[in-house]
Amino acid sequence: MTQTAALPFSKVRTVGPLVFLSGDMGIAADGSVPAGIEAQTRLCLERIAATLAGEGLGLADVVSVTVHLVDAADFAAFNRVYAAAFAEPRPVRTTVRADLMLPGALVELTVVAQKKKPD
Repeated sequence: MTQTAALPFSKVRTVGPLVFLSGDMGIAADGSVPAGIEAQTRLCLERIAATLAGEGLGLADVVSVTVHLVDAADFAAFNRVYAAAFAEPRPVRTTVRADLMLPGALVELTVVAQKKKPD
């Protein structure tokens, strides 16, 4: 279990039809960080999908993603995992290279999703 509850931010906020998720990393339930960009990206996306499910949403509802990569050399491997997670129309995306606060973390994703109006 991660200690985000002790940090001064909200994990998820809803404003109108938009649902904002704080940045998430590929952290296992025991607090460990798997080796490699592909494993971390998969786990990160699984964590985001679980948070979205708690809001009644899924990855198909994501409209925007901000990606923070520690190493630009991981970009292609990250994209392979990312592309498999999002169908067309894919979310808009910004990718930046950044140092991350968690030692060993290679990627952090922040997403915005949109609740659809009931038919």
